[in-house]
Amino acid sequence: MRPWNILVVDDEPLNLEIICDVLDDSRYVVTTAVNGEEGWQMLLAAPVPPDVIVLDRMMPVLNGIELLKRIKADSRFVDIPVVIQTAASSPAEVTEGIALGAWYYLTKPYAPRDLLGVIRSALEEVEERVSTAEAVSHPDLTIALLDAAEFSFSTLAQAHHLAGVLAGLCPDPGSAAMGLLELLINAVEHGNLGISYADKARMRRDDTWDAEIVARLADPVLGAKRARVVCRRLPDSVSFVISDEGEGFEWQRYLDFDPERAFDPNGRGIAMARHTCFTCIEYQGCGNVVTATVQR
Repeated sequence: MRPWNILVVDDEPLNLEIICDVLDDSRYVVTTAVNGEEGWQMLLAAPVPPDVIVLDRMMPVLNGIELLKRIKADSRFVDIPVVIQTAASSPAEVTEGIALGAWYYLTKPYAPRDLLGVIRSALEEVEERVSTAEAVSHPDLTIALLDAAEFSFSTLAQAHHLAGVLAGLCPDPGSAAMGLLELLINAVEHGNLGISYADKARMRRDDTWDAEIVARLADPVLGAKRARVVCRRLPDSVSFVISDEGEGFEWQRYLDFDPERAFDPNGRGIAMARHTCFTCIEYQGCGNVVTATVQR
């Protein structure tokens, strides 16, 4: 696999040095810029856009918020995850960044593991987007003939496959695939495998997440649990009812992206799915059943 390309834009040399040291790994290729305008010119000149952008909020020439606006207004860069690192962490300032498309935040000063945790989460978003795009680009044409069906699954690999296939029922398969994947993964990770929000945040920071998923899927009790998705196509809409065997969760907290959780490496998926992928998302009961609807 090729290294991940990361663009870091910060006007403080010491910050750039610290970030480069933390990301000194063969998995990463780090490019730096000392202000927003230089970062923008690097984006325009790059033969391949970076996978993630780490962006300081307060900079001369062009500040981080203005650069973020340019990035999210350009179709070539709109899907790149942007990590805002800042000392300006008031709810209003965080909300402004979220509204502009920055869903990842770091408050200065931060620990190296916090930077790595957020970078890993952002790169996971990139991987998910690439995998769903590949699935959508090679659609199973028989899915277009389907009116109703039920599927069961238990692993993340199966969730990825199902998201790509079922998205073929929707008018915008790429967007639907991302939203479906978030909800299907949630059914496995938080539902059947019983991993809490706090557990995932800690494991992301400690880089133990992948190993924990493997261990829990190998457990004879947890690994035997199944999640289900029932899809129905109607004349004016497509619905997906996703259920799991977990104990549920406080789903009301995650329908919107709370600025207080902006500095955690996880917790964006449901809000993202609700606001960018589906017409409507409705949870029932304790939260282990959710219906996602797309207008046709």
